Amino acid sequence: MPDRILKVNAYTTLDLVDASATGQEFEESAFAVCNVTSPRKHPDEITLELELDWTQLDALAPHADTLTLSPEEARKLAADLEKHADRVEAEQRD
Repeated sequence: MPDRILKVNAYTTLDLVDASATGQEFEESAFAVCNVTSPRKHPDEITLELELDWTQLDALAPHADTLTLSPEEARKLAADLEKHADRVEAEQRD
């Protein structure tokens, strides 16, 4: 993905995932970067970042979305992700 807004390196959480963007008059799919970070010094929040590969999009301008979470919110999100991951894995086993 050329000219990324988010920095991608060996520490990036997910550097190639399927993603989609939906608006009032469009829906597009593209590869994306998804990253979770917190400040190195005096961490006080968790940041979840998502950037779709703009070269695969027609209706959406290049940008990155950022969600800032408290530790409690991050744990709640992580627990919900685990719950849904377990559900999908169970269905795939059956």
